[in-house]
Amino acid sequence: MIRKTSSLLIALALAASAHAAPPTVQSKANEAATARHLAGLIAGAGPKLSELTLFFSQMPKGADLHHHYSGALYAEQYVDFLDKQGLCVNKQTYRVETSKAVIDAQRALPAAERTCLSSSEVLADDLTYRELLQRWSSKDFSNHGATQPPPDRHFFQTFGFFGPVSNANYNEGLLELKKRAVAENVGYIETMFKLAPMTGSAGADTAMWKAADDAALTTAMRNWMEKLDKDPSFNQGLEDYVARIETNHANIDDAQFTMRYQAYVLRLVNPSLVFSSMLAGFKAASRSELIVGVNIVGQESLAPSMRDYELHMKMFRFLKTQYPKVKLALHAGELALGDVPPEGLKFHIEQALNVAGADRIGHGIDLAHESNAIAIMKTMREKDIPVEINLTSNAFISGIEGANHPVTLYRKFGVPYVISTDDAGVTRHNLSQEYTLFASRYQPSYAEIKKVSYNGVRYAFLPEQQKQRLTRQLDERFARFEAQVASWPTDVSATPRAR
Repeated sequence: MIRKTSSLLIALALAASAHAAPPTVQSKANEAATARHLAGLIAGAGPKLSELTLFFSQMPKGADLHHHYSGALYAEQYVDFLDKQGLCVNKQTYRVETSKAVIDAQRALPAAERTCLSSSEVLADDLTYRELLQRWSSKDFSNHGATQPPPDRHFFQTFGFFGPVSNANYNEGLLELKKRAVAENVGYIETMFKLAPMTGSAGADTAMWKAADDAALTTAMRNWMEKLDKDPSFNQGLEDYVARIETNHANIDDAQFTMRYQAYVLRLVNPSLVFSSMLAGFKAASRSELIVGVNIVGQESLAPSMRDYELHMKMFRFLKTQYPKVKLALHAGELALGDVPPEGLKFHIEQALNVAGADRIGHGIDLAHESNAIAIMKTMREKDIPVEINLTSNAFISGIEGANHPVTLYRKFGVPYVISTDDAGVTRHNLSQEYTLFASRYQPSYAEIKKVSYNGVRYAFLPEQQKQRLTRQLDERFARFEAQVASWPTDVSATPRAR
């Protein structure tokens, strides 16, 4: 049974059938003035970054479609969560202590002797606090000289530090993300919220790894699926998973903001675990209107990811035949030259599209190295499959930025795209900053920027009525924004200073 959302949301969706008011002479003039204003900010020898930041902080953003819940919260929020869970953080390792016996023993000590600190103790110890922020995020990574791991390792290691506190306080975390999104005028977030539950089987691992051909692999997957369907533990885990998402969604949606969730799978474990988690994700998306798609996560350059990449894409293809209405937004091609041997850069986006049947591509930064790059872009353009562009993340993790970023290719070949954040808490930015980076680096017209904002709604995994509602809302927001910008001075430097 599909679980229904609140009557408020249904009413809001039905209201979307009303048509937006046609543009007036004044609204067209405001839009033209806004276009001239943006053009002035990115023209000349260098972009006016401060003014661009102001512009995009206030500009409506339709959606953030490539968004990881645990990586979106800032480390400062996780420090606050320590006391809520009765945990402490070891000031020597900066890892969260979860053993009650150890925590109780630490709290019995005088404050000066404790090595495991509460929230307030972390905040009171500036040295520990600053170092913790540097371990739990990218803070100060590029402006200090301490010995540190490579940026990709640093990025993925952060999740191991704050993991114990990110796996609780979900509703409070979601409400914090909502508050931040509303403050920067974002109407919708589609977040990768929780790892779908998984169950392992050595026999299923062997059967899938050793399948001689696609027919044998299909048989192995079907056999494992049938066992999982009858497994009480697997089914209970699935029920708990859906219930957890629906419970923690309380007070998130309202007339101005909407959030939905992707189930995700970890690509770094054995095939039976990946498949069972994938199956749970497909089932969850079929049972709850709040769960709108399935994704796969985990560093793509690691050995298990590379070894089983094609196998994972075939798993998606198989489950798509069982659950054809479930949407897929797949991390694919998050690789740069040198991350893996050159042949490893040749096929990931293509297989995500043509084997797995992805509805959106996440990152896609190895595009220029793919064997069939032109055909990939033709397919994405003709089938209207967008790529999710994550500029800050791509620069930090992979060193891909500026003219080396394939957004230049996607734009040239007419591939639809959206701008998104990825893990804004880890890399310490927001969606407004992503738009600022995009405009300052690639000098798009205002018409293109506005289209990208609307693309966030267009390519959301939502029913059409809800997309219409969000589009109408975005129309109203842009009308107010453009009216405001039309009143701004076009050349701030020419404005007389007050005496």
